Amino acid sequence: MTSDGTGPEADGTTAGAGEGSSAPTRSGFVALIGAPNAGKSTLVNQLVGTKVSIVTHKVQTTRALVRGIAIHERTQIVFVDTPGVFAPKSRLDRAMVKTAWSGAKDADIVLAIVDAERGLNDEVDVILKRLSERPGRKVLLLNKVDRIKRDKLLGLTKEITERAEFDKVFMISALNGSGCADLMAWLAAELPEGPWYYPEDQISDLPLRQLAAEITREKLFLRLHQELPYASHVETELWETRPDGSARVEQTIYVERDSQKKIVIGHRGETIKAIGQAARKEIIEAAEQTVHLFLFVKVRENWSDDPERYREMGLEFPR
Repeated sequence: MTSDGTGPEADGTTAGAGEGSSAPTRSGFVALIGAPNAGKSTLVNQLVGTKVSIVTHKVQTTRALVRGIAIHERTQIVFVDTPGVFAPKSRLDRAMVKTAWSGAKDADIVLAIVDAERGLNDEVDVILKRLSERPGRKVLLLNKVDRIKRDKLLGLTKEITERAEFDKVFMISALNGSGCADLMAWLAAELPEGPWYYPEDQISDLPLRQLAAEITREKLFLRLHQELPYASHVETELWETRPDGSARVEQTIYVERDSQKKIVIGHRGETIKAIGQAARKEIIEAAEQTVHLFLFVKVRENWSDDPERYREMGLEFPR
């Protein structure tokens, strides 16, 4: 796996893209827009075929744009996972919502994903209104369709398509993959002809250090999703490759209060040890090398008002 965010190849050719075939290659960006916990990150991971975006029970888990890269026949599809769109209450909220819409701005196709089980609500209404004003191709994805009855699903589809015009509607389950093969085939045929943007074996443009931090943040939230506010942050401070080929990785978990620090560390350090063990396992898989992970917890009051933290997360600092 490469992790340097390599961009388009200079000569417009794509190694391994069906060598010997006269059929043209296709490529493009497909952005996912939806309310928090609609299933965007789960779907991106499903379509790419491996984890590129973290998934937790917490709302607003995804903060910055995460690009997952999938190949279907001779088409390279770059999926852009965006933060959930909701009514922002804080500076961090505003930055995430702005980032979500910026991710959709230049996409070739926008996938509007709606949790069919929840149906229409204020958040979905706001998204549909804005999408109805947006030019360009739009696709409606009704997610978790295996959880509701068909007549309710058809009624929901009618209500949504009356609010915004879509080129296509797909009924899917991001979790079990139902309907995803049809979606991939349609996208692959609809994206424009052109060279691939990334090497064939690259699955994400997220640098390895940042991916490792995201993995640890996922484990942090999965372990403490009821006790810890989502305004906590993880940074990879050191990634040092040793002579034996292993890596020493040091990460800092930033929280805003001493009481939160105690929660993260846990009784006799048991909680942070469990978080580290779970994160280390996935970081090893992503890095494809032995990793020695060291976690530290620091209190940084009002870190969500610090422009430097926003740059680390790939977000624009809202004034």
